[in-house]
Amino acid sequence: MQITAITPQKHDAARCNLEVDGRFFCGMQLVTVLEHRLKVGSIVTEEQLSALQLAGEKQTALDKALTHISASMKTERDIRDFLRRKGYLQDVADYVVEKMKGYGYLDDEAYARAYAEHAGEKKGSRLIRMELRRKGVPDAAIDAALSGGQDESGAAEAVLAKYLRGKSLDEKTLRKAYAHLLSKGFDYDTARAALARLREGSDEEDWDT
Repeated sequence: MQITAITPQKHDAARCNLEVDGRFFCGMQLVTVLEHRLKVGSIVTEEQLSALQLAGEKQTALDKALTHISASMKTERDIRDFLRRKGYLQDVADYVVEKMKGYGYLDDEAYARAYAEHAGEKKGSRLIRMELRRKGVPDAAIDAALSGGQDESGAAEAVLAKYLRGKSLDEKTLRKAYAHLLSKGFDYDTARAALARLREGSDEEDWDT
């Protein structure tokens, strides 16, 4: 591996980007680059650069991750993705994640519980499960968050009412409303029951035939 470019970062004058073999490889503190005399043409290994980055930037990376998490809860994958976008290598991400877990700032189980509680007001458990998996939450944590067997009928009715607001009540709209409920993660029985209750609570003249 050969360093082919070292360029300053636009938003942080204390850091620079390293390209290896013509492709972006990582970001690094400028002082680290100077101390270890890294320059274009230097022959390096991934292990060497990873060790240098970890030694010089683990506190900076931790500070950035803590700032990133201050606005809202994050999963471990969120933090790893954030650090990767910032140019940090896996060793640094591992260090930061373990530190944040030790401080109590990262807890995928707590995240899953909070997410399921909030999202459950407008989404079904199938969609919530899929979204949590995309966030990297382990299945065991998702199962625990959804283990209460919450009654989703109220949420389904609320989503249905919002979808139908201002729409004419006819069979075509009914079919679209059913598909909408399924797209929000409600199961077939819950969606059907919500529509049945809507029919029961509506006067026949409300429906266009």
